[in-house]
Amino acid sequence: MRTVKFFTLGCKANQYDTQGIREQFARRGFREIDNGHCADICVINTCTVTHRADSDSFQLIRRAKRESPRARIIVTGCLAELDGDKIKNIDKEAIIIKNSDKHRIASFLPGFCQITSKRDNEITNASITCFKGHTRAFLKIQDGCNNRCSYCKVPLVRGASRSKPKEVVIQEARQLAKSGFQEIVLTGICLGSYGKDLGPGSDIAEIVTSLEDIEGLLRVRLSSIEANDITDGLIEKIAKSSKLCPHLHIPLQSGDNEVLKRMRRSYTRQDYLKLIKKVKNKIPGIAITTDVLVGFPGETEKNFQNTLDLVKKILPLKVHIFPYSKREGTPAAGLKDDLSYKELKERTGRLAKMSDSCSLAYKKKFLNRKLPVLIECRVKGRPGFWEGHTANYIKVMVNSKKGLKNRVILAELIKPVNECILGNY
Repeated sequence: MRTVKFFTLGCKANQYDTQGIREQFARRGFREIDNGHCADICVINTCTVTHRADSDSFQLIRRAKRESPRARIIVTGCLAELDGDKIKNIDKEAIIIKNSDKHRIASFLPGFCQITSKRDNEITNASITCFKGHTRAFLKIQDGCNNRCSYCKVPLVRGASRSKPKEVVIQEARQLAKSGFQEIVLTGICLGSYGKDLGPGSDIAEIVTSLEDIEGLLRVRLSSIEANDITDGLIEKIAKSSKLCPHLHIPLQSGDNEVLKRMRRSYTRQDYLKLIKKVKNKIPGIAITTDVLVGFPGETEKNFQNTLDLVKKILPLKVHIFPYSKREGTPAAGLKDDLSYKELKERTGRLAKMSDSCSLAYKKKFLNRKLPVLIECRVKGRPGFWEGHTANYIKVMVNSKKGLKNRVILAELIKPVNECILGNY
């Protein structure tokens, strides 16, 4: 039996894509190998969102060659779109596959089926039946992005926004629920654009309504969604739905209007704060998580203070912090006044401290309350402990001798322990 190994970097959409590739190879009789063992084929699903992601992707290619020196290396993902020459410098025999061909990647190997028609729709035909190593399944319903943020390379490597037809999404979600997944995370490159290319009546709220009747599916969670894509209808849906999780990840990037304008973001700090207030008013207890880009060219101390101020006001459960990384081919790559490494590190540290403070303040609101928790796995390094998430994305840790994986339990939240809340079960 031939063997295959997978390496994945990047977003939830990439993780979904790797699962789809995994199932392609499984259908063709390949056995997957983990850890440092040799394989016949190594598939590296890369990311290029930051300079660090590029570096990590190249390191994975080298690692794959080192662990499996005789393997055929297949490189796909966003790095493969524009940096094929650099990949070939590492392995001149590497097979480079575009994002649009991920769903038929195995057909590029000698001895397997021929490549299908160029008219083949990759977003429609990409699907999964399981999600290895996860209790929550990611379901990609959209790909590409029509936004043109000045710092972002994603539109260059993912293309225009395109949506998976509703009937395909429903069929895939049913199969995942049938496979035992009680929570599905709807994901995409620009999730809020879902349905805009499908015609009237197609949007996130509508697709959630279609998923709510699926037997065995207890939770539907949204991944990252842009502020301008959060409609009153979606807010109303979250408020009334028994399955759509009260958690929104809404990228902020900056809390300063000057910086937001240079980033080509389509909202102001006032717009963002107004939205958060509306969401929290309509959905008490909802968790807000966000992304912030630190050190965008020209960011002054005053600009950064405005970001700190806005983060404090929105009280997020978590802030994903990204130091600015120049991406060739983007408008921001030509801007001057970059921060020094020392300044960037200092500001990142201050924001991280603010983020931790906000997270703790939010989580304390739920102490001494009993909440349903979907248990995902054992806690590493703590025998007898299990961890999972509430519907509003608080990570909870409980002690139990029973096997709790993939069970929904009712836990009383007792006290904060690092990033978790210790619960009684």
